[in-house]
Amino acid sequence: MDAKAARHKLFVAKTLLDTGMLQPTRLDKAVRSLVALRRWGPTPAAAYTSSAIRYPDRAAIVDERGTLTFQEVHRRTNALASELRKAGISEQDGVAIMCRNHRWFIDATVACSKLGASALYLNTAFAGPQIADVLTREDPVAVIYDEEFAELVRVGAAGRKRFVAWSEPGASPPEELLEDLIARGDDSEGEPPAEKGRVVILTSGTTGVPKGAARKQPDSIEPVAALFSKIPLKARETTMIAAPMFHSWGFAHLSLGLPLTSTLVLRRRFDPEETLKAVSQHRASALALVPVMLQRILDLGAETIARYDVRGLRIIALSGSSLPGDMATRAMDIFGDVLYNLYGSTEVAWATVATPEDLRAAPGTAGRAPIGTVVKLLDHDGREAEPGAGGRIFVANELMFEGYTGGGGKEIVRGLMSTGDVGHFDAGGRLFVDGRDDEMIVSGGENVFPLEVEDLLADHDEIEEAAVVGVDDEQFGQRLKAFVVARNGTELTEEQIKAYVKHNLAGYKVPRQVVFLDELPRNATGKILKRELQTDR
Repeated sequence: MDAKAARHKLFVAKTLLDTGMLQPTRLDKAVRSLVALRRWGPTPAAAYTSSAIRYPDRAAIVDERGTLTFQEVHRRTNALASELRKAGISEQDGVAIMCRNHRWFIDATVACSKLGASALYLNTAFAGPQIADVLTREDPVAVIYDEEFAELVRVGAAGRKRFVAWSEPGASPPEELLEDLIARGDDSEGEPPAEKGRVVILTSGTTGVPKGAARKQPDSIEPVAALFSKIPLKARETTMIAAPMFHSWGFAHLSLGLPLTSTLVLRRRFDPEETLKAVSQHRASALALVPVMLQRILDLGAETIARYDVRGLRIIALSGSSLPGDMATRAMDIFGDVLYNLYGSTEVAWATVATPEDLRAAPGTAGRAPIGTVVKLLDHDGREAEPGAGGRIFVANELMFEGYTGGGGKEIVRGLMSTGDVGHFDAGGRLFVDGRDDEMIVSGGENVFPLEVEDLLADHDEIEEAAVVGVDDEQFGQRLKAFVVARNGTELTEEQIKAYVKHNLAGYKVPRQVVFLDELPRNATGKILKRELQTDR
């Protein structure tokens, strides 16, 4: 082992010690845990098996139906894996999962891991035709869904095995319940699969048809340790996952919680005040959100927020869409310097993390890369951008996806994968994301990124939220068009918005047109659906 590799191993060991993961334990439990990890590898199956050995009676999941311990989850998922195997689901088969955040989402995920089946996560905001298209393309052998989605999956799930996860008490679900399979299944531990299953998370589809991004389970815990070095999650604490777990950010916190033996607090639907109530009630130390959720919490107002004791909250972890600098500052002024913002994508996992110190020093920054991740800015010829210049953002790490399940992938240059964004580094080495590469317009010969104008509009005291798109213009080639939601019924005019932009930015960045809306179209993870703004208005 060379010196660099040795330093890296020491860094990983120190990080895991800092999290509390490497805590002394009884020799027999330590040996059994190591055997479980060796048998199952770094998978959800190994995590729940090991946690059931070391902390059998600790709360693993808290949802609207109550609390499950690690021992209970381990036995439930053994039983479910056994029954799914009897139903004809084998290693490397695909299982589609369309569930909100609750115990059966995790049951299904861990059972797939124990089977060696691949889990495909469906967006709960998809329409029936989208679901049918995805299921036809991915061709899973089974579909697990919440009863409320029965009609939406009906066409796409035809001819496949079907099981219902969440069902309201007293309802008559159209298919067999996962809970019934668990009740009758053999809860003894089975044999590990010969090959680990994959995880397939769909891209957001904000500018086109959602694609399946396939990612194998990591070969070691080192990528997770790198993230822990930036976001200081601790072992055996409580995390509330408000971000949907079918999305890469919510799923990341499920994955991070496994080696930490975290108690996961889940709610099926996001409600800003109920989220604060749950954080307070269960004394959560971490809260995983997407930025629009944080915005909804801040909109409650300081008086409502102060009703809930969230002083134990050490981490508010954000990702999924851009974070306006003023939102970060407002949140930290209320909750303290506990905000962490991760920039990444479904394809590259993560690129950078902005810590509270980064966000105070440079509001709006995406932060710096954790150890083991390389971030570079390249021009359109693949050359590295000059210091101080912007460029296309490329990333390399151990968790880059394997390619889209329907074929194709992201552009790769010398082992670095494109995120599809452009950005720049400041003098302190912090990354700023300037916008999507494909959203840039050329207006009168000048390059313009809508994100810069969006961030400026978000800073306006009387604007709740805004989106900006490029539109054709006979005189300038292209111009910007802004969509604005006024705050609390405030009366704003198009002329006021244009004057505000002109006062703060170059004249060619002033929108040609401003449209006022009651709300912006968003997907389930809070990303603005710009294709709807461009085509329908």
